[in-house]
Amino acid sequence: MFMHNKKLQYTVRVAEPNPVLGSLLLEQFGGPDGELAAAMRYFTQGLGEDDAGRKDMLLDIATEELSHLEVIGSIVAMLTKGAKAELAEAALSEAELYMSLTKGGDSHTQSILFGGGPALTNSSGAPWTAAYVDSRGDPTCDLRSNIAAESRAKIIYERLINITDDPGIKDALGFLMTREIAHQKSFEKALYAISDNFPPGKLPGIARYASTYVNTSQGEGDMTGPWNEGEQWDRIDDVAGNLPVDGGSGGASIDLPDPAAKAAADLMTRTRSRPDHDVTTGADLGAGPGAGRMSGEDLGGAEDIAGAARQAQAL
Repeated sequence: MFMHNKKLQYTVRVAEPNPVLGSLLLEQFGGPDGELAAAMRYFTQGLGEDDAGRKDMLLDIATEELSHLEVIGSIVAMLTKGAKAELAEAALSEAELYMSLTKGGDSHTQSILFGGGPALTNSSGAPWTAAYVDSRGDPTCDLRSNIAAESRAKIIYERLINITDDPGIKDALGFLMTREIAHQKSFEKALYAISDNFPPGKLPGIARYASTYVNTSQGEGDMTGPWNEGEQWDRIDDVAGNLPVDGGSGGASIDLPDPAAKAAADLMTRTRSRPDHDVTTGADLGAGPGAGRMSGEDLGGAEDIAGAARQAQAL
């Protein structure tokens, strides 16, 4: 059960209306790394969690994320408040209203369609979607995803702070950004409170593949470091010479029952290609300048046509 406290977790002070900034801040309201996505991610994980400690932490942080959603939504509402009133009351001339709503961002959609209230969209107007919630039901996998999500959100807040000179907004966004850091610390501690937390899941990896680094991008710019060289790694530079890595044929095969095998053979026979069958095609018939070499000299291939065109231009 939830009880709503009418006091925001952090005070919102906005110096002046700015609908364009409001539309940009929606990235943290209804965007993929926004507060609603975080709240839904942690709530669904918490509801399915069997460990008492992780369950409590996830529900705590999920609930706080909703309070952050309220803070960012309140900032957006304040930034669009003037435009909302002017539009609703026709306080400006048509030209002035038009100019005020088309300064940039997605502010015109927010003002006209949503009446200046914070909409569950990102800064481009794309609706929020549950596809942003990428939980998998394994704590080591989900906690790593949560750590990454908090990291991404922290960076988005940094960028939003950098595009406004409103001290009150900077202050509130700085608070929200810092809470992302605190949440990441909690998720890191919870992850390492699990003794065997890598690799995720129960099944072990295959030892000889788990320590192999395959250098598949070669040439100028090749770099080495602890991520691809050293006692932890068996490095493969001759990629083609080590294929297939399992020592098999390197092909794909299947044992089909007789009826399916006959049907597959019939299909291959019916659709086989004929390397000796070079016929005139529509591309040959319609060839013009720039088409390259075409079949059929009697058709006046593209090279002849291009030459004729050059001669005509010279004349």
